[in-house]
Amino acid sequence: GLITLDSGYKNTGSTKSKITFIDGDKGILLYRGYPIEQLAEKSNFLEVSYLLIHGELPTDVQMADFSGSISNHTLVHENVKKFLDAYPSNTHPMGVMMAVICSLSSFYPNNANPKTSPEEVDVTIHRLMAKMATIAAWTYKKSMGHPYNYPNNKLNYVSNFLQMMFGLRTDDYHPDPIIVDALDKLLILHADHEQNCSASTVRMVGSSHVNLYAAIAAGIGALWGPLHGGANQEVIEMLENIKAAGGDVKKFIEKAKDKN
Repeated sequence: GLITLDSGYKNTGSTKSKITFIDGDKGILLYRGYPIEQLAEKSNFLEVSYLLIHGELPTDVQMADFSGSISNHTLVHENVKKFLDAYPSNTHPMGVMMAVICSLSSFYPNNANPKTSPEEVDVTIHRLMAKMATIAAWTYKKSMGHPYNYPNNKLNYVSNFLQMMFGLRTDDYHPDPIIVDALDKLLILHADHEQNCSASTVRMVGSSHVNLYAAIAAGIGALWGPLHGGANQEVIEMLENIKAAGGDVKKFIEKAKDKN
C-alpha cells in the first residue's frame, strides 16, 4: 500500500531511452550513440532529425525522400493567417505557437489519431517539422507588423526559415552562410535532451492517445517557462541589457559572480 513520492521526477525514469544519453558532469551528449560533436561538425539538422526518429543515419536516397517530404509540407493553410491576425502584436510568441500548432489538428483531422498507420504518423511528423518553421517565422513577422513571407522550397531548411523570418518584401534576402551554419548547429544541439520537462510533458499528454499536434502544443507550453526553454529568452534580454549598457561585458560577468 506504499507509494513513492518523487517531486519533480528527480530520481524517477518514466521510460528507457535508446534515443539520447546525457552526462552533464562529463559533458557527454549522445544521439543514438553518436557523439554530439561529430554530428554538429559533419551532419545537418534534417539528417540528425532522421537519426533521432528512425535510429540510424539515412542513405542518400532516404535523405532525399525525407527532406523532400518536409519541403512539400512547408506551406500552411491560408486560414492560419486569421489565427495570427486575431492576436495583439505584443502577444508572447510561445502562446501563439501553442495555439496555432494545436489548431493543426482541425486542419488535418484524418491524421490526428496517433494509433494510425506508421506511414500516417510519419506524415504528421513531417508536417510538424515543416510547418513549425513557417508558423514560428510568421509569429515573428506578426510581432513586427510585417507581411508574411511564404516558404521558398529551393532553399534548405535553415535558410528557408531565415528568409521567412528576416526577409523583406522590398528586398532580396540572401542568408549569411555563417548564420545558417550556426543556426543549423544550434538546432542539432537542441534536437533532443532526454526526459526533460517538455519531453516528459509530450509523453504524458500523448499517453492519453491525444493527437500529436495537441501533444506537441503541450510540450511548447512546458518550454515556455523560465526554468526550461524560457531561459533562452532571459539570455537574449541579458544580451540586450549588456548592449544598452555600452557593451561592458566584464561588468556583467562580475555582477553574475557577486553573491550579493
